[in-house]
Amino acid sequence: MEISALTRSVTKRNHAIISPDGYVNSNIPGWKHCTANVVINEAMGAKFCQIITTLNKDGELKGETHAAEIFFYVIKGKCHANAGGGEKELSRGHYVYVPVETAYQFNSEEDGTQVLSFHKVYESLPGGYSPPPPVIFDKASGDGEKYLGDPALRMQILLPDKPAFDMAVNIFTYDSGGHLPFVETHVMEHGLLYLQGQGIYMLDHEWYPVKTGDSIWMAPYCQQWFTAMGKEPAVYIYYKNVNRFPTIQ
Repeated sequence: MEISALTRSVTKRNHAIISPDGYVNSNIPGWKHCTANVVINEAMGAKFCQIITTLNKDGELKGETHAAEIFFYVIKGKCHANAGGGEKELSRGHYVYVPVETAYQFNSEEDGTQVLSFHKVYESLPGGYSPPPPVIFDKASGDGEKYLGDPALRMQILLPDKPAFDMAVNIFTYDSGGHLPFVETHVMEHGLLYLQGQGIYMLDHEWYPVKTGDSIWMAPYCQQWFTAMGKEPAVYIYYKNVNRFPTIQ
């Protein structure tokens, strides 16, 4: 018999590894016929929220943003999205950015459709900068561009790198044996979900095995380094905060 007290999940002061074996379901108003797992949240010290939602065939995610913007990414399955007056059929790799004060609705077309979402309170930028466009519908494709000149590391940028956006969402691909070229120490906060593969992450001088389905929270200045292991590339999608002053003006 497997011992139920064993888990790879870890929560620390400035980082966390959340593996699916510890999920506890949440009820989210307007999200029906689905299983929602809040894996990162302000309650743990983060300044954003990360949710993984699995929908039944008749599942629906419906609501309206107010203070927070939302980035949705389809991990698997199919659904129909309607937001800000636009609509699109979505499948694996499609994503939708929903800004503040915008209604959205996602209807599952396949049992087991899984959607990742990042939620962040939007910080407006004074000085004549317009807010982000109403909605962005797009699909991730390819592996992206070489990262810092290393062909074993590739980065795909999903949201426009423009001042109006205060969040970035990227997909990072590592060939087996690929690794970050240095230990990163920075002010940006991260939320990650592993889409493929496995490897070892170093967080604040602690070493963790990670694999497909795992989520990671990294607080500002949590030191971080990763290397991919196994016979296939390691791929993760991640959030970070960008384009805003790092202190009160």
